[in-house]
Amino acid sequence: MQIISTIAELRTRLSNERAIAFVPTMGNLHEGHLNLMRLAREHGSCVVASIFVNPLQFGPNEDFDKYPRTLEADCAKLQNLADVVFAPSVNEMYPTQQTVFVEPPPIANELCGAARPGHFRGMATVVLKLLNIVQPQVALFGKKDYQQLHIIRRMVAQLNLPVQIVGGETVRAADGLALSSRNQYLSGAERAEAVVLYQTLQGLRQAILQGGRDFEQMEQQAVEALSARGWKVDYVAVRNRPDLQPAGPVQSDLAQCDLVILAAARLGNTRLLDNVEVSL
Repeated sequence: MQIISTIAELRTRLSNERAIAFVPTMGNLHEGHLNLMRLAREHGSCVVASIFVNPLQFGPNEDFDKYPRTLEADCAKLQNLADVVFAPSVNEMYPTQQTVFVEPPPIANELCGAARPGHFRGMATVVLKLLNIVQPQVALFGKKDYQQLHIIRRMVAQLNLPVQIVGGETVRAADGLALSSRNQYLSGAERAEAVVLYQTLQGLRQAILQGGRDFEQMEQQAVEALSARGWKVDYVAVRNRPDLQPAGPVQSDLAQCDLVILAAARLGNTRLLDNVEVSL
């Protein structure tokens, strides 16, 4: 496995590769990332991971400075999974002030975008830069960041990028909590409580499968239940999977309807994200 920190060296290393599978990360790797790496091996003969904490996608009051940077440990975990690790500095990725940005679709201003203005603009810009640098045939992203994956798919389709986007299933702890680098911020008591977010989404999923169709009321009840337990809820939302627009009343005799229930909420100082898919 090679660890490369410059764009020029990476391009030279990859110049003769014809089946590159790429997993972009911000490091502090956990089993969710490693699962994507294993999946990447099924899609390419050369597997590349990037480790880069992207300042463009952090707001002024967010955790960019304290976001865990664990390059040495990350590379040890990737030893038998990646052929190349691209770990550039901020100056390598942004040698001059970035003045050209990707303008994401309107959905970027809803859900997580409403709580984190500019986040998806910064995310989409760095992902486009990374795809241009690595030039993979396949790129893999986790479904835990469902809105992010949706926006990346739109960007790739509408900008005609020659890359296939693959979504990897969310990896969970034994009690159901979605794995996340930010989970380590949780205290012991918060970690025990954190699984309630997934349980809430599963309860909504079950209610929909059993015929519940008043999605606005269901969302509001979920928000109130979480708030009563001390969560600061950004949103709980039932959306149509193809476009992430709010789900309207669904006819019970509809042959097929693909929904996703998304949520973001803070427990103490830690913002947790989760979702579950529902097919009717």
